[in-house]
Amino acid sequence: MILETFAVGPLQCNCTILGDETAGEAIVVDPGDEVGRIHRQLTHLGLKLKQILVTHAHIDHVGGAVQLKRLTGAPILLNENDLPLLQMMGTQAAWLGIQTPATAPPDESLVEGMRVGLDTYPAQVLYTPGHTQGSVSLHFVPLKMLIAGDTLFAGSIGRTDLPGGDFDQIMNSIATRLLALPDETKVIPGHGPLTTIGVERRTNPFLRPT
Repeated sequence: MILETFAVGPLQCNCTILGDETAGEAIVVDPGDEVGRIHRQLTHLGLKLKQILVTHAHIDHVGGAVQLKRLTGAPILLNENDLPLLQMMGTQAAWLGIQTPATAPPDESLVEGMRVGLDTYPAQVLYTPGHTQGSVSLHFVPLKMLIAGDTLFAGSIGRTDLPGGDFDQIMNSIATRLLALPDETKVIPGHGPLTTIGVERRTNPFLRPT
């Protein structure tokens, strides 16, 4: 197995490459920026990209998806409830003072219970709205791993003051979908250091009983 997570772009979004070196295939999650770097690494590893998975449609997570698709031919998967955020990409770019990236509707919507990823390393889509209306998390059961997007961070949760955000909704998503996972589940958040479900259950100030 090849598993590489590295920060890209001005907001340092965690982009993940998961590869099966035997099959020569990979997925990329949240290619928000630095597409040349991502593509060079795929080429260096000798991996064919099978899917581009986007946890939500904020610019720092989706900004490089169309460019990566053009380079590799891989389909883009994103929950359709975030289409309004794709349509306001120019506004999102203005917030950061950067050029507006190319966008396009996803090739397929990521919906609750859907199986994605690689044959050897499949993931189940967990619909976890609240940070945005289309936010999803990806649970790789065989790897005991969760890619949480901006729903859950080490010691924090995703902000809900941007378009599509809802505090009560994100708290419900975390309580019912993420905290239902085993404590040993490794969490790759959308930004910052890795953590585990157990650590967040015990120490995250947003999740501890008051």
